[in-house]
Amino acid sequence: MEQDAEGPARTPSGAVPLFALYGEEARLTDAEFIHIEDIESRSRLYDWGIGSHTHRGLFQLVAVLDGGARVQIDDRVAEVAAPCVIVVPPAVVHSFQFRPGSHGYVLTVAEVMLFDGASAQSRPLFEALFLRPCLIDFTDAPAAAGRVSALLDQLMTEFRWPQLGRSAMCEWLLRGVLLLLERQRAAAAGADPAERVRTELFARFRALVEQRFTEHWPIPRYADALGITESRLNRLCRHLAGRSAFEVVQDRLLLEAKRRLVYIAAPVSMIAYELGFQDPGYFNRVFKRLTGKTPAAFRREARAG
Repeated sequence: MEQDAEGPARTPSGAVPLFALYGEEARLTDAEFIHIEDIESRSRLYDWGIGSHTHRGLFQLVAVLDGGARVQIDDRVAEVAAPCVIVVPPAVVHSFQFRPGSHGYVLTVAEVMLFDGASAQSRPLFEALFLRPCLIDFTDAPAAAGRVSALLDQLMTEFRWPQLGRSAMCEWLLRGVLLLLERQRAAAAGADPAERVRTELFARFRALVEQRFTEHWPIPRYADALGITESRLNRLCRHLAGRSAFEVVQDRLLLEAKRRLVYIAAPVSMIAYELGFQDPGYFNRVFKRLTGKTPAAFRREARAG
C-alpha cells in the first residue's frame, strides 16, 4: 500500500482465513459477481474490526467516506482518514479496524468481471489500478470524492431494489467508479514516463493472454508478439503483478477452468479439450497441482456449496 508503515502487523498462526466476503466461508460458486455493502453492516458485527483474511479471485475496493480506519495490507499497517479508497487485489492478506461510526462502502468484484465481456474492452483504462494494493487519497479532491460517492450510492440502490437491466446498470456504474479511481491514482502518482510505458506494455500482455491462453502459447511467443525479450517480459510481470509471465498465463487458464467446471454441465474431458489440453489426464494433473483438488472434486464441492 502506498503509505508509510507504522510497524509490522501480526497475523494468526496457521493459514490465513479465506473468505468470499468476510465472515462467510469462500464458496467455489462465487466465481462471477459484483457485491456492495456499507461498511457499518458487517464491521459493526465485529466491533468495527475485520480480522486478517484474504479473498480468492476477488478484488475489493473499500471506500471510507467518513471517519477512518487502521489498515493492514500484508505486513504493512497505516492509519487512513476519509475520504479515501483502499484497493485490495486477490490473495492479499488484509484487515481493517474502523473508527466507530465510519461510513462508506465495500465493493467486491470478481476477477472475471474485469476479464470478460464489455468490461474487458475498457480494462486497459484502469489496468494499473489492480496491479498492487494502494491507497487513493481524495483529501485534496473533494469534487472527485463526491462523484465516486454518488456512483457508489447508485450502485447500492441497484442492489437494494433490483429492476430491469440491473446487471448492465451495475457494470456501467462499476466502470465509472474504476475510471474515477484510476484518474485520481494516476494524478497522485505523477507522470512517470517509464512507469507508464511498463503499465501499457503489461496491459498489452494481459490483452494478448486473454486472446491466446487456450492456445497454450509458450512465453517466448508472447514476448515475440510484444516485441520484447522473454527476460524483460518476466521482469515486467514480477514488477507489476508479483508473478512470472508463466504464472500470469496459468492464473488466467485456471480461472477459466474453474468457471467452466462450475457453470457448464459438460464432462471434464470436454472442458479440458475446450481449454486447449490434448490429454484430459494432463489437465487433471495440472489442475490438481494448482488447486490441490481434481477437477471432479472441485466441481462436486462447488455443487454441494
